[in-house]
Amino acid sequence: MGEQRPLPPGEAWRAVAACFASTFPLLTRHHVHLAGDRLGTRLRFTDGTSARVYRETRLGSGLAKDPCTLVVTFRLRLVHGRAHGLFRLESLLNTPLFVGFPGFTSKLWLAHDEQGRYRGVYEWDGAQRAECYARSLWRVLALVSVPGSIRYAVLPGVRRDDVVSDPGLVGEVASDAAADAAWWRIRTGT
Repeated sequence: MGEQRPLPPGEAWRAVAACFASTFPLLTRHHVHLAGDRLGTRLRFTDGTSARVYRETRLGSGLAKDPCTLVVTFRLRLVHGRAHGLFRLESLLNTPLFVGFPGFTSKLWLAHDEQGRYRGVYEWDGAQRAECYARSLWRVLALVSVPGSIRYAVLPGVRRDDVVSDPGLVGEVASDAAADAAWWRIRTGT
């Protein structure tokens, strides 16, 4: 996974703008779906935290040809207590910030965990596309997140639902990430 950093501002904001523009035709053609397959599923992570799936978004079938799982985490600034519920309602409006990115196929939206961190668990078509999205999204998240709380993990060659159903599928993804894998590594999905 190496060093994580956002794309340069101009490149990131152009990518977000292109995504935003391509989202509306997807919405008007009814290609974007709110699925219910995993709603309420509680994902437990190897760092001892857990979070409940509160929304699932799919583009078309939600399956990638070159599958890749992407896990993103962040902690929102100034969101505590009941404000978490308001954020979960408002977050539906954030859909245009990701569904139009090249390679997006599906996303599980996780409520905040015991440390106040939100996670998104995505299936992406292609690891490079997932990396580009995560580094572009960073610029958007930086506007509302606690500094230093944004992180992501790209897991090439594995479907999101397979990672959730059988976390053992993901071996040591990268030796440099092994010590820092606990926040993204799913232990169980119940």
